[in-house]
Amino acid sequence: MSLKITKTPKCYVGGAFIRSESGRVAPMRDAGGGFVANLPRCSRKDLRNAVEAAAGAGPGWAGRSGYNRGQILYRLAEMMESRAIELADSVAITGEAEDGRAEREVRAAIDRVVHFAGWTDKYEAVLGSVNPVAGRYFNFTVHEPMGVVGVIAPDDAPLLGLLTLLLPAITGGNTVVALASEAAPYPAILLGEMLAVSDIPGGVVNLLTGGRGELLPAFAKHRHIRALAAAASAGESATLGQGASESVKRVVARDPGADWFSDRFDSPYAIGDLLEAKTVWHPVGA
Repeated sequence: MSLKITKTPKCYVGGAFIRSESGRVAPMRDAGGGFVANLPRCSRKDLRNAVEAAAGAGPGWAGRSGYNRGQILYRLAEMMESRAIELADSVAITGEAEDGRAEREVRAAIDRVVHFAGWTDKYEAVLGSVNPVAGRYFNFTVHEPMGVVGVIAPDDAPLLGLLTLLLPAITGGNTVVALASEAAPYPAILLGEMLAVSDIPGGVVNLLTGGRGELLPAFAKHRHIRALAAAASAGESATLGQGASESVKRVVARDPGADWFSDRFDSPYAIGDLLEAKTVWHPVGA
């Protein structure tokens, strides 16, 4: 009889699988209390390294056409589809969700990836504008990526919630450093494995696991993170806002108890929340 090979979970940073630089781990247990695996407990240094990876990948990702980014996101959906059963098991393993709900969450997550893949070359038609002015000028507004976006995932719907916050950022050409659900981080570990074999370049999405209390203030204060999309309680939102004020970063806070299945999270205006508007004046006839 062969021995069962237990997975060694690792975080996904810069296109590679890493352990925490501190070597710290946190045990993950199933719904019955049985040991499943030791998960990396990332530190502020891991966050720093992830931000550097995201910043390095930023120009290349932002420079791709919207159509190409859409093709790449659709490929991610294909990878998730091929491992949908394993993803559902990862959602259900800790007892945070029953099997039926876990399968529904995975299906909704795949659908949301496909949905935003379709918006990559269309959101500018909704968000941009040609502005009337009193003078001989063309005046129009276009949108540009902000840079590195920090994402804080909810504990409820750990896969769907993570992707709901992450997708608008990368659809618009930003790169992401995301902190997985502390209560149910395993789906993010599997998502990292799928990102590694998708066409998304290394560094565009970086996934960390660890304690919210330790890393959330570091996300807020890091000067190279230009925006935050977080599922945060009132107290956490205050912490994020206070830390973000030091570097004037944008904070988009969502209710951690939100209905992540709702189609209100499919809005293209979520993409606009993580973009900078640029207004251009051009003389008529020049």
